[in-house]
Amino acid sequence: METDLNKPLSIVVTIPMDENLVRKIIDIGTRVTIVSIFDVMYADKGGDAAAKEKLDAILANAEIIYGFGLPVNVVARSPKLKWVQMTSAGVDRFLTDELRQSKVIMTNVRGMHAVPMGEFVLGEMLMFAKGAQHCFQQKQGKQWKPFMPSMLHSKTVGIVGLGSIGHEIARLSKAFGMRVLAVRRSEVKLKTARYVDAIFPREQLKQMLSESDFVVLTVPLTSETHKIIGEPELRSMKPTAYLINVARGNVVDEEALVSALEGNRIAGAALDVFAVEPLPASSHLWNLSNVIFSPHIAGGMEGYAEQANEIFCENLKRYLAGKKLLRIVDKQKGY
Repeated sequence: METDLNKPLSIVVTIPMDENLVRKIIDIGTRVTIVSIFDVMYADKGGDAAAKEKLDAILANAEIIYGFGLPVNVVARSPKLKWVQMTSAGVDRFLTDELRQSKVIMTNVRGMHAVPMGEFVLGEMLMFAKGAQHCFQQKQGKQWKPFMPSMLHSKTVGIVGLGSIGHEIARLSKAFGMRVLAVRRSEVKLKTARYVDAIFPREQLKQMLSESDFVVLTVPLTSETHKIIGEPELRSMKPTAYLINVARGNVVDEEALVSALEGNRIAGAALDVFAVEPLPASSHLWNLSNVIFSPHIAGGMEGYAEQANEIFCENLKRYLAGKKLLRIVDKQKGY
């Protein structure tokens, strides 16, 4: 990657940032300038003509965009744009055809969410195993009905998508004495790995589902994974099994899932993501007692902005030095 070391480097930021984080970026190079477009970007999306004119002027000089969210028609409006750094791991909502077909490099923060999401998934499995939802319901109804909880030990977890998050879930599951299975797109035959007893090829997804007490979805949303869990896959699961989705809502056929939950064809689901967010009030998922709900927070943690900023600063140093950037997104694959 070649950069002109003498000309000003315009970095456009699409998220609110405190002064300390801005200073860390500026300190990397004297020619770096930062322009925040958080408010004007959303005003532009809302049809504000004055905001559009202001944003066009800013984007005309933008070489780098950093943040969560991108302006409408960003490539066409940013003729000098070379690199987009997202503060998320998933980029499906930002990867438009315009951006996919351009020469603009996209990077993300993959790997940063492994620990918080691994802990979150283990928490969901423990809630199901220990009957936490029943305890919540009893407390609300002022009831006292003892029951026999279960254990994670000796149960089987099946992980769909074995990236950094999947590997961390596997490691934590092994610490609880669980059997760990996984499906990975790149596998062509059954194999094993550290913390994973068996990795299945994509074609053997239903086999893995049939053996799992907990099915965890951690795949990116792409054309290949869209509704990867539909009615046939749900019917492959045990009636005592639980589905946990911390990936994207559209990797599951929500109508088929509601039907499976209402018909008790699976025991329950823990859902952090949904096809439409916020989840519409009309969704049947609100009313199902065998669903644990969370509002897309599985990847959250203290110091998120600081960690994302560290990743961007490291990449910015590499950019200025003409080195290959880290965490580059394959725009054709979508991750």
